[in-house]
Amino acid sequence: MRKGLRSTNEVNSHFGLNLEPSSYEVFIPSHMNELIQKEGLEGIHAKQFLPSNLENSDDGLEDPIGDQQKYVAPQLIHRYDNRALFTPTTICPVICRYCFRKNELSSKHEIFKADFEKVISYLSVHTEINEIIFSGGDPFMLSASKIKFYLEEFSKLSHIQFIRFHTRTPISLPKYICDEFIEVIHKFNNRFNDINVVIHINHIQEITTDAMDCIKKLGARFSLLSQSVLLKDVNNNVRDLKDLFLKLHALNIRPYYLHHPDQAKGAMHFYLSIEEGREIYRKLRREIPGWLLPQYILDSPDGSGKKNL
Repeated sequence: MRKGLRSTNEVNSHFGLNLEPSSYEVFIPSHMNELIQKEGLEGIHAKQFLPSNLENSDDGLEDPIGDQQKYVAPQLIHRYDNRALFTPTTICPVICRYCFRKNELSSKHEIFKADFEKVISYLSVHTEINEIIFSGGDPFMLSASKIKFYLEEFSKLSHIQFIRFHTRTPISLPKYICDEFIEVIHKFNNRFNDINVVIHINHIQEITTDAMDCIKKLGARFSLLSQSVLLKDVNNNVRDLKDLFLKLHALNIRPYYLHHPDQAKGAMHFYLSIEEGREIYRKLRREIPGWLLPQYILDSPDGSGKKNL
């Protein structure tokens, strides 16, 4: 973490580039820089994590999935009746250049301002909520003690039955997840009906030896699912997606979501048309078993939630 690149100038110096200053934050951990150097600037990691001059375009939306329309308390988004999204941190193991929250995270939007008493107050009244989804930022960047605190407080609400973590850390910074962290979460298995971990991964080349070791440790304790984003020039072809989903199955991870890219400002160079995405998904259906296909979904800009494509 300490040796990571944190500015466009550092990226230029490290990789011999001449990029313009980005409007968005930069963070690439040291091991990720090594992968980029090994693969080259046209590799999968460089395309996802190196800043680009195309980010300075004004095209796209500041809030492409309507977070701000469903923000009900500090760090809490209530989009669906029975579940709420909890965003306890703005820190990520790597800053993805296609991130749908990149504008909110870069501006430190008030949606992330902490006031946990208001979170608990809202949840106490809204007993229809039975699942808390940890998002962010990346919740696996929190300390074990902080995770324990949050789970302890949520477990006091009898209507909260399910916990879900959405994380990229097992792929992007796998050695950061220590045994203590996993054990702290696992101790709450008997306090909730289920605890799931959804791992964000877009390409099979992201599954390094360290990532596999981390996945195996998590899989011994929790049900694992995946979410992937369909990205132009990264994985928008049948072969790459097929290889990814078959590999996830071999690691006992169930492919859960394939996201159509959001129209995020600063990330439109990753965007592709819905028609192109549907054609890829249609062909993919012929290549792998139906039970291995994730849901192909699009988040609506009006905040109403996910729609199957």
